[in-house]
Amino acid sequence: MDTSAVIAKFTRQMRQEIVFPDMQKEVLLNIVRFIRPAPGMSLVLFSDLDSANADAEIGRQIDYFTSAGLPLSWKMYGYDQPPDLLARLKTHGFAPDPPDALMAMELSDAPPILTSPHPADVRRTDASHLGDVVQVMEQVWGGNFAWMYTRLGNHLAIEGYLSVYTAYVNDQPACAGWIYYPPGSEFASLWGGSTILSRRGNGLYTALLAVRVREALQRGVKYLVVDAGEMSRPIVECYGFVKLTDIFTCDYTGAVKSTGE
Repeated sequence: MDTSAVIAKFTRQMRQEIVFPDMQKEVLLNIVRFIRPAPGMSLVLFSDLDSANADAEIGRQIDYFTSAGLPLSWKMYGYDQPPDLLARLKTHGFAPDPPDALMAMELSDAPPILTSPHPADVRRTDASHLGDVVQVMEQVWGGNFAWMYTRLGNHLAIEGYLSVYTAYVNDQPACAGWIYYPPGSEFASLWGGSTILSRRGNGLYTALLAVRVREALQRGVKYLVVDAGEMSRPIVECYGFVKLTDIFTCDYTGAVKSTGE
């Protein structure tokens, strides 16, 4: 896989050209941003900056979103410019999460373990069974994942856009993951892939990955990408996914004005 060519395609298709059904997209001179009503998180997904304009542009985005009362996240990739963009974002009040690795696979190179049926009990999940996904995510990560009922439910209603899968052990949900198919893109993106602690080490993550790989192949997708954390990166790496860059999700921690002000 030509990683430079894949990065260029990913940047164009998955950061500049992509649209999200529940977010308003705005393309500016140096920025592509997506707006979601509060309390949902709005997003700067792409920037084309340099050392001369970066600070001013970051400040403009902060002013725009905070004046509208909108929480803001800036998704920065390791190849974004200027080279010290992450430090500049921190200076302006953004707090980065621990970095994920952007991992990619050209599906024509997928190994047999991901293209063959797996004996695990993996089921496609419709909107009426999203409670099983929420149950898995809350057990794995803690917190409240009730927002998934609306977001994933609405996305499942869009034909061909999202597929959700749950793996079961003794008829109990144990692992969940989903895959998005952005319209017009050569890429599909993997999300979730979370297994409850008591069921790890039994191949459920692999089974869930495999069913999504097979579906993507059937649909003619060329590349799979995943934002891989420290637990999932070694697994996808051993199956042939290649790291393209680091990803820093930076949430703005400064004051957000109330829209009533």
